[in-house]
Amino acid sequence: MFTGLIEGVGRLAAHDSRGGDARLRIEVGSLPFTQVALGESIAVNGVCLTVVAFDDASFVADASNETLALTTLGRLPPGAALNLERAMRPSDRLGGHLVSGHVDGLGEVDAIHQDARAQRWRFTAPAAVLRYVAKKGSVCVDGVSLTVNEVDASGFEVALIPHTISHTAFASTGLGDAVNLEVDLVARYVERLLGQGSQP
Repeated sequence: MFTGLIEGVGRLAAHDSRGGDARLRIEVGSLPFTQVALGESIAVNGVCLTVVAFDDASFVADASNETLALTTLGRLPPGAALNLERAMRPSDRLGGHLVSGHVDGLGEVDAIHQDARAQRWRFTAPAAVLRYVAKKGSVCVDGVSLTVNEVDASGFEVALIPHTISHTAFASTGLGDAVNLEVDLVARYVERLLGQGSQP
């Protein structure tokens, strides 16, 4: 599990295609990387990946064909900035919201407007994702926990404060760019419970 609070910005160092899937090497950049362990989970732009090798400045992870097809990881060029977060520990504060690292769909940056020192960003999103997005609720965009300001039939809007922009890959994200979206876990479980009704 993750919190959606980005710990560092890294870069995609290499994308090695391997018969449909890929092995990714990711430079950790500003991510605190002490006591890393083989097999641990790291969220990369909101996608939970497993560390299969590492050195002092990077780690290697395998991405399945499905992961490459359903997230932005299959289309990012080498050098692309990446939001990174290591899995939370039981003793950590939950400052964002519960994030699984399982992407629900792709969105696109539709508009960016200055709002005093902050910026308002609008993302288009598929209907299957938007059904779980609520005003003042939480949504995860490229691994970043954000509060929804507005939502309509085609997308939603959030506000990014200067700290968020300067400490995440949003500083390198522009209009028309694709983003990974994960809805609030609570919304999905509530729907399932309500859908069961009075069934035993």
